[in-house]
Amino acid sequence: MEITIFLLGIFSLLILFQYIRTYRDLVKERFRTRSISTKYGKLTEQFLPLVDSYPWDPSTFRFMGSPIDGIQFENDKVIFVEFKAGDSKLSRNQRHIRDLINSGKVTFEVIRIS
Repeated sequence: MEITIFLLGIFSLLILFQYIRTYRDLVKERFRTRSISTKYGKLTEQFLPLVDSYPWDPSTFRFMGSPIDGIQFENDKVIFVEFKAGDSKLSRNQRHIRDLINSGKVTFEVIRIS
């Protein structure tokens, strides 16, 4: 009887350790998948101004990457551009930048280095 309880305890610990290992591996795989997706998205964003549906001259687009994808320079305006796919939403920081721009809180500064 005591040996059965002991073996049951050992078996339970082995199952627990296997569960922990599997869960840890799953978390690592989710992180890796998300990381690959993020890298693919950042790479793709650099080429989006070159697609036919891009509405402005791609030669005057400057890629930034973060916190917004880039800036489009036109003769009569400067456009901050963020590319989004599907139903993806602006981040909190991107919404804040959008709101600052929309409220006119954008300036141009010249910094002189001696």
